Amino acid sequence: MNTQPSPPLSGSDQLADDPQLRGLLARLARSTDVGQEHANGMLARIAWSRIAEPGDGVAGELLAALGAEFALQLLIQGATPVQLRNSAAEGGVNLGTRAAESALGRWLPRVDRAETIRDIERGIEAGLRVILPDDESWPILLDDLGPHAPLLLWVRGDPAHLATPSLSVVGARAATGYGTHVTAEIVDGVCAAGFSIVSGAAYGIDAVAHRTALAAETPTVAVLAGGADRAYPQSHDGLLGKVSETGAVCAEMVPGAAPTRWRFLQRNRIIAALSSATLVTEAGVRSGTLNTAGHAAELGRSLGAVPGPVTSAASAGCHKLIREYGAALITNAREACELAGLGDGVEVLREGSNTVGETLSPARQPSRHGRVLDALPLRGSRTLLEIARLSGLSVGDVRTTLAELELLQAVTRRDAPGAAELKWALARSQ
Repeated sequence: MNTQPSPPLSGSDQLADDPQLRGLLARLARSTDVGQEHANGMLARIAWSRIAEPGDGVAGELLAALGAEFALQLLIQGATPVQLRNSAAEGGVNLGTRAAESALGRWLPRVDRAETIRDIERGIEAGLRVILPDDESWPILLDDLGPHAPLLLWVRGDPAHLATPSLSVVGARAATGYGTHVTAEIVDGVCAAGFSIVSGAAYGIDAVAHRTALAAETPTVAVLAGGADRAYPQSHDGLLGKVSETGAVCAEMVPGAAPTRWRFLQRNRIIAALSSATLVTEAGVRSGTLNTAGHAAELGRSLGAVPGPVTSAASAGCHKLIREYGAALITNAREACELAGLGDGVEVLREGSNTVGETLSPARQPSRHGRVLDALPLRGSRTLLEIARLSGLSVGDVRTTLAELELLQAVTRRDAPGAAELKWALARSQ
């Protein structure tokens, strides 16, 4: 592979002096125009989002000390390891020659004008926008990551949701019925208390958290390991579309970028940083979810875990967090809200839901599922209020139960164009 830097991103000292390129950047920023200075910084960070892998602390320190534009120009001009080390030293960064050589070896092959322009065009085509650390819409909690903070975020949806009070909810991909139910119960209550939900859009607990928030008509944020335009898993394309309509889908990777194991692990630091607290509702002892919990602990965020049956391997990771890492034991939505800093005076939460054991009594859970399914017609669909009226359950209970049944593929949403209310129908013969 050619390790020589590509030609400059423009033919002058101004990185974004081309009017056409300025126009593309303005569209990506959702602005009628962007000033020359802002355009230069925006273009430089977009280029760096391709050049550096997520969590590259050397890149983070260098950009913080020298600025994204100057750091990029160093690469464009073919800086040697010694020159990079000296420039870093002038900015107050202690970078050894060997570390500088390693960094240039990682970065130089990715300095590519054509690919950077294509990243911008792909972002526009996918309806994405870019937010930078100095933008008003930037979630300042991410700054706690220091040099490992994202260089920018590509966002599908409303970036304002990234900065609203939220709870990060994560857990096992191979979720059990217990994990599914308790996640839906807790998330529904947290949403009722006014929090949004942050998760990673994976199978299992992540999907339950997002779908429950959607059913509660509460904004939810999905943080992806690849490009914000690339659904992973692919089967969650529809879910991510709904998330972006009322919340936000975000990523630090350029559009079209593939998720990798490293990027998944680095994605977890953003999930932990975006919220004041992280809750693990189900996780095995070797679960990657524990990586997110570790990031939350390092950031000083509140960490909670839901206990499970002592015989369940699927909850062994949660028990380890409680026993060895001081995670708060969380059994209901009220305690989850306390974890996130809302306090214990949440009147909006139902008093009857005190513990996981009470919420998940064997007689109650199948009964609610059966009553909701019985309220749905064999053909056609019904609204949330109609189902509540026919089942004799509260709207809140029906909403939570529908989220669980949707995950179990027992019911499906019917979105009719122009319809005033969402309707639900049986997904298969019951």
